Amino acid sequence: MLSTFLLIMEGKTINELMINEQIRDKEVRLIGEEGEQLGIMSAREAQKLAEEAGLDLVKIAPLAKPPVCKIVDYGKYRYEQARKDKEAKKKQKVIDVKEIRLSPNIDTNDLNTKVNAAKKFLSKGDKVKITLRFRGREMAHMNASKHILDDFAEALKDVAVIEKAPKVEGRSMTMFLTEKRS
Repeated sequence: MLSTFLLIMEGKTINELMINEQIRDKEVRLIGEEGEQLGIMSAREAQKLAEEAGLDLVKIAPLAKPPVCKIVDYGKYRYEQARKDKEAKKKQKVIDVKEIRLSPNIDTNDLNTKVNAAKKFLSKGDKVKITLRFRGREMAHMNASKHILDDFAEALKDVAVIEKAPKVEGRSMTMFLTEKRS
């Protein structure tokens, strides 16, 4: 039998599941070793059955009415859960937000270079934040510079869609683009 304290690994709790003597509910729904339903019984009876099988009683669904407990080898169960979590984490795709900064008086060739950089980011599956930064007297002509962001989006219309339309935030105007789903 495993001890009843909570295992901590690298400062994080692996499992906050109650096992064996920690389960203090009057009644529990019990699931056997092979996954068969054993019905609703007292926690003591369930504990006895687990001890007879030489395994642990683990509360797997504490919020259910009555709570669901399973007779398993706790060490093996915890290992399987950690493996499943690791596998799920491996399959997750982290989407980064890449930022491209422009100025209101950007030249056409410079804009094309920035468009190519945005295409590269989008092809990798990242979101792109285009920021048009204004300094000094450029602040007076913010609305006249909106066409730069529109041109940028137009140049990328075959590979990207506008997630968030251009919006003024302080001294800059921002727009978000994401990869076009086919």
